[in-house]
Order: sequence, then structure tokens, then C-alpha cells
Amino acid sequence: MVRSDATRNREAILRAAEELLAAHGAEHISLDRVAAAAGVGKGTLFRRFGSRTGLFQELLAERAAALAEAIESPGSPLGPGAPPRDRLLAFLDELAGLAERNLALFAAHERACAADKYHDPTYLRWHAHVTALVAAAAPGLDAGFAAHTLLASFDADLARHVMAEGGADRLRASVRGVAEALLRG
Repeated sequence: MVRSDATRNREAILRAAEELLAAHGAEHISLDRVAAAAGVGKGTLFRRFGSRTGLFQELLAERAAALAEAIESPGSPLGPGAPPRDRLLAFLDELAGLAERNLALFAAHERACAADKYHDPTYLRWHAHVTALVAAAAPGLDAGFAAHTLLASFDADLARHVMAEGGADRLRASVRGVAEALLRG
């Protein structure tokens, strides 16, 4: 059972990291600043998250939780029962919205996880999901590589550049267009 103060500290740390990211960007966020903003000791932050990488992984996982739930929910456009092509496009649309709302977090997460990007837990879940959908929708395609290609479209710098000229609608439409072209072969 998790103690209430541990839960409270976790939430305070995640909110502080989120607010600092929004205000200052990833390059200006230190664990000292996050701990101070959250009103906890640096040791508390290290015990809970282990590192800056762990903190950003946890924050991204929290932001992606609703998406993960929708993937598992029958009746959702993302969930079981929908055709694989439709599920893939709906997932990519939702990921574009997540990127739009959390671009600073995406950038911080990418920088923190750069050395081990393809083993990050959230990336692994997204990659497995996209791979399965691509494999079902286009059996002759290298589904794993196609999944990496589609997920690379959400690189923070690329997403920022694309959204600067057309917003999230342009990002969504562009990724959708690439996905449809891949599926057509």
C-alpha cells in the first residue's frame, strides 16, 4: 500500500516538472529546481524516480494513460473490434493531440532517454501496438520498421516545426497521409 504522503509527493513532483517544462523548456529543468518547486527534498525525488530520465518517463506515461486505456476499450475507435486500419489512424490522431498538448514534455523525454530511446516503456508499448495494427492491415509490410517510421513523426523538433505551419491539424493530416501511403504499399 502506498502511503498518502508518498502519493502526494509524487503528484507534487509531477506537477512541478510539468509547470517548469511549460515555463522554461526542457533544457532549463534540473532535479534541484523540480524538488524545490514541489516542496520536497531532492532525496525524495531520487527515491521515487531515480533520475531525470525516470521523472520524464513517468510524466509521459501518466499523460499517455488515457490513450492506453482507449486502446484496450471495446467500442472505442482505438479499441478491439475496430478494423486495424481505422484503429491505427485513430491512434495516430490521438498521438498528434498528445504531442500538441505536451510538446515540451516530448522534447524533455527525448533528450533524457536519447541513449535508450527504443527501450523506453511508453515507446515500447506504442511500437508494439502500431506494429500489430500495421501487420494486420498490411501483412506484406515490415510492420516493425513501419511502426518506427510512423512514431518518428512525433519527434518533438519535427512536430514543433510542422505545427508551426498549420498546427496540430497539419501534423495529424501529414502523419495520417504517411500511414495511408504505407498501408497502400
